[in-house]
Amino acid sequence: MSAFGRLVFRKRMPRSAATAEEFGWRQLAGRLQVPHFHGRTPADEGCDVLAYEDVFASGRSGHLLGDLIALADEDPAAAGPVTALIDAVCDDLIAAVAGSGRTAALAECVPGLYADRIRPAGRIDTWWLDPTLTLSTGTDALPAVRDLTNWTITANGHHLPLDVPAAIRTTRTALDPATRWTTALTQGDPTEPNITNTPTGPGAVWLDFEYAGRNTIAGEAANLLWYLLALGGWLVPLHQRDTYIRTLRLHLPPAAHPTVEHAGLSTPHRHLDLRYTWPTGPGRQAALHRLLARLRTDLGAAADLPPGRELDYLRPFLTARILGVIDPRRLGDTERLLLLAKLAELQAGEAQFAHTDPLTTLTSVE
Repeated sequence: MSAFGRLVFRKRMPRSAATAEEFGWRQLAGRLQVPHFHGRTPADEGCDVLAYEDVFASGRSGHLLGDLIALADEDPAAAGPVTALIDAVCDDLIAAVAGSGRTAALAECVPGLYADRIRPAGRIDTWWLDPTLTLSTGTDALPAVRDLTNWTITANGHHLPLDVPAAIRTTRTALDPATRWTTALTQGDPTEPNITNTPTGPGAVWLDFEYAGRNTIAGEAANLLWYLLALGGWLVPLHQRDTYIRTLRLHLPPAAHPTVEHAGLSTPHRHLDLRYTWPTGPGRQAALHRLLARLRTDLGAAADLPPGRELDYLRPFLTARILGVIDPRRLGDTERLLLLAKLAELQAGEAQFAHTDPLTTLTSVE
């Protein structure tokens, strides 16, 4: 045991990743609440071990955001700490703009979550333009996803265009390395396992600095929004279960998940009719509603999002998250249909994109 005893959290990483992580931490130290960094030691097989303060053992942190949401999903009276932590995250992003913000090209920003995934022949092309990636509504087979050009989708009564290749092309243009955005020094991956609350007062403690550095504020907001809407309460616990269990201390089962109530298609008319629900527990509802409220006000202003068009300006970052996190070949047809519905809503600028349905009965999904 080290001189720091049980108050140390050790993170083993490939040496190049450890270098990026340490550099990211050093850029944020003194700007955000982050764990103390105790040092870095070499390990075998080209890896290093980074030693951080264990903020839970030291008492600086209480619960991860994902655990707070799960607890409030079970007990709506516990939603207050969820909204308080979302406010702390938004306050930190706004303060980052005030302290280190400037308009910069995307090429100057950390590339891992967006630029690398949307590049030609990158992850998103490989996954979604694969000619073998097809869909089924249960009784009828759809063409390959890449061949859905000029199809339409009716999603919960909203008639929308559905064109995945066009969405990818538009996103690639919007996230060209030369495009310019409001940027600041931030953690880079604001998700439910990476943010904790402080038990003694308001504020957030940030974890995980792999993507820390200069990032777009729009990208930070989009990352958190999609995690709250789909990844944290649905896709990660179901399809990246090891990651979910490893990164969340309580890793409680999600309260609910989206479901398709009806799916029908007309190949001659190139039309898909979809009716779905997107139930979320009260904790997740509280987090989403608070983030959306801040996006419509001070956080949106800090990110230079035009009032009333916030989701329009988040669209390229959201599209990259929808298409670039989980390989669609790992998903079932129902889950792919739901992602395509969200993609179509987003491309059409539908407010329905961020809509969720409140739970009437709290039943866990194993």
